[in-house]
Amino acid sequence: MTISHSYDAIVVGVGGMGSSTVYHLARAGLSVLGLEQFDIPHEHGSSHGVNRIIRLAYFENPAYVPLLRRAYELWRQIENISDERLLVITGSIDAGYESESLVAGSLLACKQHHLPYELLGAADVNRRFPGYRLDPDMAAVYQSDGGFVLCERAIVTYVMAALDLGAEVHAREPVLGWKADASGVYVRTQNCEYRGRRLVLTAGPWISKLLLNLDDTAVPERQVLIWVHPKKPDYFRLGRFPVFNLKSSLGHFYGLPIYGVPGFKLGKFHHRMQVTDPNCVDRDIHPEDEEVLREGIRAYFPEADGQTMALKTCLFTNTPDGHFIIDRLSESPPVAVAAGFSGHGFKFCSVIGEIIADLINHRSSQFDLKMFRLSRFSS
Repeated sequence: MTISHSYDAIVVGVGGMGSSTVYHLARAGLSVLGLEQFDIPHEHGSSHGVNRIIRLAYFENPAYVPLLRRAYELWRQIENISDERLLVITGSIDAGYESESLVAGSLLACKQHHLPYELLGAADVNRRFPGYRLDPDMAAVYQSDGGFVLCERAIVTYVMAALDLGAEVHAREPVLGWKADASGVYVRTQNCEYRGRRLVLTAGPWISKLLLNLDDTAVPERQVLIWVHPKKPDYFRLGRFPVFNLKSSLGHFYGLPIYGVPGFKLGKFHHRMQVTDPNCVDRDIHPEDEEVLREGIRAYFPEADGQTMALKTCLFTNTPDGHFIIDRLSESPPVAVAAGFSGHGFKFCSVIGEIIADLINHRSSQFDLKMFRLSRFSS
């Protein structure tokens, strides 16, 4: 097989993380090739479904807040460059029982990073935002900077901006294999073999197909999302309904106001605990899929319990600790990987593209990336 053009960097997977990475590498003046096995954008992975929550009150770990602040800056930057609206502010609610991890973690992040917030009782939330019906013994952290990112539009915007900077992007060109040696990296597709000085793997749920040692470390999981037409739509419109995370005995639910397509959007983390292979995901919707989601709607958003508008499958890629993988490969230093975003990564696409561009250009990052290193799984 003949070698086609040579590039400074090749990016495998042009979804959320990959599209941002291609853009940031091109912006740094590198010749870049992005390779995507599906369309741009597509509905096979983790970056579709209109929008994704973004929030500063980060209950998962306060260490994410500096990355989030930069992510907000970079979302605004690409909006200004492209004249495309991508970031919509609604405020965010983190609700549950005050002593448990979601509310306590959100409070910790707010206090540690001096974020403005309000700690509200259930009655306060229900009165102020009447789409919510929290249990009387629940509490919620309201943080005014929360909102959502338009996920498909973000991918399209980054790809178009990268193309304008001279990047090359190929859709419908699956990668069959890659190798690295002293002279660089080689990526083989069904069309030809490409040579690069550096390689970035941002293949989402397919990452373990490219890095076999991640089989037990970046594990795909089937998710299902629902959009419903509320009985009282005004309660769930932009401006009246903050994005939310809510944890209770029924599980961990998350949702967003009506926007872009008909219906209030809701999901449940680890929907039915279905580990899967990304090449043979069950994309059919079953009655039990909807029932899992309706249970949360009926309990906490009863005025939303109307007609189904849509149900879609998507994929999480979970790490054992729920934190991301952002690192160079110790055995192949020209190769970097960004993976395992565990159902909470899309909001970081803008900044992770910048971080990866710094990593493979051997520039020091402004962020402490220790918690994202691959070595944590072997220690």
